[in-house]
Amino acid sequence: MEDEQGRKGVILAVDDAPENLDVIKSILVPEYTVKRAASGSVALKIAETQPPDLILLDIMMPDMDGYEVCRKLKESKATRDIPVIFVTAMSQTEDEALGLDMGAVDYIAKPLRPPILRARVRTHIAMADGVRQLAEQNKALIDAARLREDVEHITRHDLKGPLNVIIGTPQFLLTQDGLSDKQRELIKIIEDSGYRMLEMINRSLDIFKMENGIYEFKPERIDLLAVMRGVITELASAVSAKKVHLSLLVDGRETADNQQVEALAEPLLCHSMFSNLCKNAIEASPHGDRLSISFDLGPAIVVSIDNGGEVPEAIRAHFFEKFVTAGKREGTGLGTYSAMLIARTQKGSIALDTSVPGRTCLRVTLSRSFIV
Repeated sequence: MEDEQGRKGVILAVDDAPENLDVIKSILVPEYTVKRAASGSVALKIAETQPPDLILLDIMMPDMDGYEVCRKLKESKATRDIPVIFVTAMSQTEDEALGLDMGAVDYIAKPLRPPILRARVRTHIAMADGVRQLAEQNKALIDAARLREDVEHITRHDLKGPLNVIIGTPQFLLTQDGLSDKQRELIKIIEDSGYRMLEMINRSLDIFKMENGIYEFKPERIDLLAVMRGVITELASAVSAKKVHLSLLVDGRETADNQQVEALAEPLLCHSMFSNLCKNAIEASPHGDRLSISFDLGPAIVVSIDNGGEVPEAIRAHFFEKFVTAGKREGTGLGTYSAMLIARTQKGSIALDTSVPGRTCLRVTLSRSFIV
């Protein structure tokens, strides 16, 4: 039996009787490469220096019995993962149980039947390969997670130093004489871009703290409707480009210019949350469709963002998980995830409703009053 690289599996057969080793070799060659050991001590040396894929181990041997050999194999880091099959004339149930308790994967009675031996060997090598591949995949996932954490650390912390210089330099340049209006405009654009980048990094730091349960929530009484109006103003060009018909409602009615919806929350967190959700809703809406943002006032405030287009079924159960996205070339899968964290941090919740065919509704629930 060859692996993906074309290498034959290596079997170490351990028995003090040469004729038994000859029988094993005749059954398993040419499908496998068979190494021989006439004693337990020789078997241990071979296993340590040239680990086989599987060991066929006799129990009754003079210098060191199979049980002792198995015990030593399982004590060594270099050999403990090698599958061991006891091959013996001992047929009592207690003998088999003892072998399995010591770490053997199987127990084959003599005289050997070729089809049974080949089948057992093939099965246990395949199982060992599967375990090894899972271990390698798990290590790769752990390494990838560590790399991502390192990158996030650099993004959140190490970039802030040079970014402060980028922001500070335009401020210095703008104090200099002899600049044209165009030059001042370009310098101001650089300064504004730097501040936006700094805000993104600061928000990333907040998300990190929320993930780890160390964010210090400082609620204040805010006009939640004013926050939403600000978000809509910022997204006006996207609404226009999609020709989306947007409505803003409170308890089912169009809002008045001076109307307010008071909540206990953090304005910047709410702005970030609503901005992410509304931007996603606009992008998902069909051209010329309607988008409804409604505030339902009760013991809690429920903000519903209803748009055309359906969230794919494949991601609905994982919609608010990190890095989940579908159908967006530049999507990171962090928008709804951060919205979920922000809602939860503010003692609220967020839910996905896909009960109406062809539409998607996200409902954010925030408390109007609570004890922090």
